[in-house]
Amino acid sequence: MSTDGRELGWEDSIVNDGQDFEPIPEGDYSFTIEKVDRSRSKGEGKLPPCNMAVVYFIVHAPDKDVTIRENYILHTSLEWKLSELFRGIGLKKKGEELRMNWSQVPGAKGRCKVTIVPGAKNPDQKFNRIQRVYDIEEGQKFTPGRF
Repeated sequence: MSTDGRELGWEDSIVNDGQDFEPIPEGDYSFTIEKVDRSRSKGEGKLPPCNMAVVYFIVHAPDKDVTIRENYILHTSLEWKLSELFRGIGLKKKGEELRMNWSQVPGAKGRCKVTIVPGAKNPDQKFNRIQRVYDIEEGQKFTPGRF
């Protein structure tokens, strides 16, 4: 739970209108994982309600850092995505079994491919998503700032 800010009263004054979010261009970027929250998915499509890790990536673009939140649902049909994350931060090797240790994830660094997607509620709004986390060996082949 975040400790920034404070609770507002029913009759408190407000002034903050929020920020106009401008997504970073699609491309390959370095990242640092800020934190992981444990959550639960509500179950959609063929997936039942499951444990879910909410991972906050700080993506390092040339002119600014952007936080991108990604959900990792803990279900066998999405095990490949979990493996991709743990390989991308150097905690798993391809083909090897790994017991997930989420306490090692915050502070980890790697490389990812960022894409732009339309908002679910408003398709005119654009948001960044992490399309792929590169294996640590793959990520080391990239030159910072080149796309």
